Amino acid sequence: MKVKWGWIFYAGLKAERKLMEARKNDHIELAFSSQIPEAGIDRRFNYEPMTGSHRQGELQPFTFLGKTLRVPMWVSSMTGGTVLARTINTNLARACNEFGMGMGLGSCRILLENDIYLPDFDMRGILGDDLPLYANIGIVQLEDMLLDGSWPRLVEMVYRLRADGLIVHVNPVQEWLQMEGDVLKNPPFETIQEFLQLSRLKVIVKEVGQGMGPGSIAKVMSLPLEAFELAGFGGTNFARVELARSTSWQRQLYDPMASLGNTAGDMLNTINGLVKSNAEISCRQIIISGGIRSFLDGYYHISRSLLPSIFGQASNFLSVARGDYEDLRMFITGQVNGLRFARAFLQVKE
Repeated sequence: MKVKWGWIFYAGLKAERKLMEARKNDHIELAFSSQIPEAGIDRRFNYEPMTGSHRQGELQPFTFLGKTLRVPMWVSSMTGGTVLARTINTNLARACNEFGMGMGLGSCRILLENDIYLPDFDMRGILGDDLPLYANIGIVQLEDMLLDGSWPRLVEMVYRLRADGLIVHVNPVQEWLQMEGDVLKNPPFETIQEFLQLSRLKVIVKEVGQGMGPGSIAKVMSLPLEAFELAGFGGTNFARVELARSTSWQRQLYDPMASLGNTAGDMLNTINGLVKSNAEISCRQIIISGGIRSFLDGYYHISRSLLPSIFGQASNFLSVARGDYEDLRMFITGQVNGLRFARAFLQVKE
């Protein structure tokens, strides 16, 4: 059978022309609905199309938290002790392994009560040995365990999880508003300082969504921490979460508390100021989270940081980690590709 190569070539050209015409028609139709007023411009960046190339944004491996990451992204602590915890954590650990990210587990408090939940948190085998994995406990639980002398159980839990260290989340607003909330007896700075002196664990400190002011930031940065996660105001607001669980009169009474806090940008400005002033800083790594909704937010903040930094996301990951892994994979792929574009063509304005 003779193949009519000329006819095949002609058919190919015709099909390609139809695709091009369809694309151009789309451009014409969509142009009218895709106009953005000047007020909508992102003024954090200068867009420099003449000085970069698509290949210049490639990400290189780097050291953070003592291990090698391939992308400057962090899975911020989210959930623990729920029926979905194992699915969520498994998907996230798998993604960290594939993309080269670090991971903070959700609150591991339930493991101190019953080992039956260990498989929900035991992600080292999925994540791999070469990436950071941190357990998580609340400041109130840490304080109680120091007071009754049971804190070695916390160290043992970290070892059972084969985690690199422990995240201590500081959440006085959330505890105050939570119906089942606990009472802080001592300033968190003193509790964490004591724990660092007693244990040899690597420790990360974070707030849970309200951020911290300059006085608290100075205290945190003076501690010999592995890192400080900002968790600034603008992401998941746990004050608002707890108010939604309370009675109507409590919501009306305490609603103003949900508006208290400091943004990641505010906190980063404070930290940069400490660095510029040559203040005594023992903590030298930053995870910037809270209000990070896209790769552009993350790129903006880590570009401004004077200390080694990565950016974390929680709710964005959570929204796509509860089901099929491919949804999570597509989301992270988009974030990484967007970050590559930003590195190639965007300059952060001073």
